[in-house]
Amino acid sequence: MFEDYPVKEDAARVFEVVRGGGVAIFPVSVGYAIVGHSDDSIERMYTAKERSFDKPCGNFGDWEIFNKIVEVSDQAREIVRVITQEHDLPFSIVGPFVPDNPVAKSLPPFAFKNSTKAGTMDLLMNAGPLHDEIARLARENNFAVVGSSANVSLTGSKFVFEDIEAQVRDVADITIDYGLVPYHNDQGLGSTIIDLVSYETIRVGCVYDQICDIIKDGFDVDLKAITAAKAAG
Repeated sequence: MFEDYPVKEDAARVFEVVRGGGVAIFPVSVGYAIVGHSDDSIERMYTAKERSFDKPCGNFGDWEIFNKIVEVSDQAREIVRVITQEHDLPFSIVGPFVPDNPVAKSLPPFAFKNSTKAGTMDLLMNAGPLHDEIARLARENNFAVVGSSANVSLTGSKFVFEDIEAQVRDVADITIDYGLVPYHNDQGLGSTIIDLVSYETIRVGCVYDQICDIIKDGFDVDLKAITAAKAAG
């Protein structure tokens, strides 16, 4: 879907709006995203989405950001490399982060509070060329881009721009429409989110079964069994 669009130019436009305190909506491979950086933009996003402030935003990242900002075991780091680089799958992870990393430090207080939780950070990785280019700009400029799926909370990810609710679309200062995203599905599933310390599944998303198989076969870690045991108490 990204081949016929000016990805670099659109990423630059999105990044400038976000750097200027605005809100942007655009497609990543797992659905349409809404992002910001400033305290005002984050508050506007949460209000438009009707999202609980108890639920933190995700952070746009790439392999280099991940290696500099997230502190996890060598095994967990290799898992991320295999999934995102060898298998080229989208993946969201949660792990402890370095709070004085320049990207993290760029966030103002309210935005920082709402894009981290208990010393951990959610990082979306490998979610398509537009995502990756915005993540590169965030890294090279030491300026975090944080956000969520562009939809009213708990209604499921939106895979075409027209399906995004008007109250969410209207809060954006820039919107990018590339049509139907690659990982569209009937369940409204966005990215899979895995805790890289406990290996608990935080959210079942698209390609979840593939990710589980890769990790079980390559690392002898059974995500489904770990999550089931946690749920059982």
